[in-house]
Amino acid sequence: MNEAELLFSSVLNCNRMSLYLDRQRLLTNDESEAIALALKRRIAGEPLEYILASTEFMGLEFKLSPDVLIPRPETEILVETVIRQARAADNAKILDLGTGSGCIAVSLAKFISDSKITATDISVKALEIAAANAGFHNVKINFLCSDLFTSLSLSQYKYDIIVSNPPYIVTEEIWQLQPELQYEPLVALDAGPDGLEFYRRIIDKAPDHLEKGGFLVMEMGFGQRKAVENIFKKSKKFEIIEIVADYNGIDRVIVARRQTGG
Repeated sequence: MNEAELLFSSVLNCNRMSLYLDRQRLLTNDESEAIALALKRRIAGEPLEYILASTEFMGLEFKLSPDVLIPRPETEILVETVIRQARAADNAKILDLGTGSGCIAVSLAKFISDSKITATDISVKALEIAAANAGFHNVKINFLCSDLFTSLSLSQYKYDIIVSNPPYIVTEEIWQLQPELQYEPLVALDAGPDGLEFYRRIIDKAPDHLEKGGFLVMEMGFGQRKAVENIFKKSKKFEIIEIVADYNGIDRVIVARRQTGG
């Protein structure tokens, strides 16, 4: 469906076909006001996903609020990559850093039935959205409020896979981006002066939380492959085993294995 169809079908609580079959229908005052308000918000630049308070990711519906980043199609590649890695192990223990809406963690829990998933975020409000999405999809996930690895609870376990779609936008470039991005939480976008702050932090601490031979899987921004690879190489604790491109041929996901001797 296009944006207009999504907006009208959501506000009127009907499917796409009904929009056209019932096009002679008169709207109630409440429906007219709701549509007018939604259109006004969209014209002002607010993302449709926030207006509708939901989006689709991996074929699943996720509730949203401006407290969480809107899931992108590119991040589905990250999830698919983790699924491939996790299915090679039994009862995979997975840690999702910076879970936001919970789209990664919930999708993994839905598609890998025997996995044990922990998901963290620094934002309490984001965790509330993520927990609601987990409940909506009837999956069990251990949610923790944590700035990456800082929660003491994380030190009790080692994981087979750590996955993250970290912030990766250069601070000075955020305000040059399209207006819609200004509605999204800054904490989920800002990655410091060179856009690499979170890669350094995650790669530095991940070995302490990974089983030997475990995997660290992360999404990357446009043009960041070489810089992220260099951070891995400097750590001397990982072997890069795969780079996965997105639908536009952009290097989007990096997979590294913790060295067994590290």
